[in-house]
Amino acid sequence: MIEIDSWRLPHGITLSCRAAGDRGRPVLMFLHGFPEAAFVWDSLLVHFSRAENGGYRCVAPNLRGFEHSSAPADVSAYRPKHLVQDIAALMAIEAAEQGGQLAALVAHDWGGAVAWNLANQLPDLIRQLVIINSPHPGTFLRELKNNPAQQAASAYMNFLIRPDAEELLAQDDYRRLWDFLTDRFGSHPAAWLTEEVKAQYRDVWGAGLTGGCNLYRASPLRPPRADDPAAAAVELPRSMLTVTLPTLVIWGLGDTALPPILLEGLGDYVDPLTIKTVADATHWIVHEQPQLVAQLIGDFLQPNKL
Repeated sequence: MIEIDSWRLPHGITLSCRAAGDRGRPVLMFLHGFPEAAFVWDSLLVHFSRAENGGYRCVAPNLRGFEHSSAPADVSAYRPKHLVQDIAALMAIEAAEQGGQLAALVAHDWGGAVAWNLANQLPDLIRQLVIINSPHPGTFLRELKNNPAQQAASAYMNFLIRPDAEELLAQDDYRRLWDFLTDRFGSHPAAWLTEEVKAQYRDVWGAGLTGGCNLYRASPLRPPRADDPAAAAVELPRSMLTVTLPTLVIWGLGDTALPPILLEGLGDYVDPLTIKTVADATHWIVHEQPQLVAQLIGDFLQPNKL
């Protein structure tokens, strides 16, 4: 049973959330990416809320700018520090009985960008970290600076920062967004993309696309261009990149936007680290193989289950 709720955070932002499981139990929190929303985690919320799978309190917020969460107009409001602040404040509410500490943070795509930052900055608030097809900022920056193939694969980011990106994405019944989910970053045909799931996406996209595009506008981690140095001008100190939490990385190897070269050197930043690659999955592995994702996460959590 999925609960739908909203939390107004102390700093004035409201996050709409989907949840399952009893309050007061150890908390798993799930962070979505673009062009998605919290609903993509529904099956995992239900799965891990069951007693036989840990009986967790499972919470999936919509990031700021998505669906019914607050959507500040200023692009600078979508910088990573603000996203981290949102999730840390939500963690304090949902995991109050555990001192604000999550049993685990699970994240995909843009949610992973937030999670990597949280794990680096506030490690005491998370016991374990699970990242699904979301590049670590250290390896991603390396490839954006030096690898023409990654620059080409990430070229869509420079489309999403255009001032007319929202208008273009909405054209022809969101033709370009369906392309993100199938031909561009996924597999075609995508059996998981049923009419029911399409209706959920239309509801999310109809609520507004500016918040999602603003994530890209606010971040310099995108391919450099002649008039915009972007990633080429970024230097990140090692102190901002290390993660010392037990971390599981799940990676669909068919991800054309985020190829497996982004896993190379990951152990230089993250320790202890477990990597599980899936050959027959794409960027949308959470949709494509939810049972496998649940199994991999469950196996990882099992040794430290409360």
